[in-house]
Amino acid sequence: MKKLVFATNNKHKLLEVSEMLTNIVEIKSLADAGLAGDIPETAETLEGNALQKAMWVYERTGLSCFADDTGLEVAALDGRPGVYSARYAGEHCSFDDNINKMLAEMDGKTDRRACFRTVICLLESTEGQAAPTPRYFEGRVDGTILTERYGSEGFGYDPIFMPDRFAVSFAEMPLDVKNRISHRGRAVAKLVEYLKQ
Repeated sequence: MKKLVFATNNKHKLLEVSEMLTNIVEIKSLADAGLAGDIPETAETLEGNALQKAMWVYERTGLSCFADDTGLEVAALDGRPGVYSARYAGEHCSFDDNINKMLAEMDGKTDRRACFRTVICLLESTEGQAAPTPRYFEGRVDGTILTERYGSEGFGYDPIFMPDRFAVSFAEMPLDVKNRISHRGRAVAKLVEYLKQ
């Protein structure tokens, strides 16, 4: 089975994506690849960050790998926090800090439309090739920012994001349901389609 290193230090994300790729590829964590430390994320776009993270792994290991970057884009906040979603409340902030800031900024706003976008960058190592050509896979889900937290599953903004055509937040859904319809799930589905070829 093909092995891929997933360039993330996020245990929730690793679990979520590993579930989706079972029986298709063997997912290796950064620790499995002998890597530690913070991966840089200094690009201005999701695509740029995904490439930067994948290259960080590839340059150190030469192994096939992929990375993703996700942004929550809120209409009433002119698309913020976007690429800064993970550190919306500041460097070294928690999921809770981010949610608190979002709820405060959205207080009293009637337009609560938002979308999650995930971009995956895949780098495949090939013999004698200096640097692999990046391949990108994007997933998107539209929804609404709720006025308070609901549910205890998931991570990040899941308790305050309700996807369109559902009456529950991401944090109230079983993981298999969320994986089928989420932004990351849709991006991974495109990655899977490519890997199966």
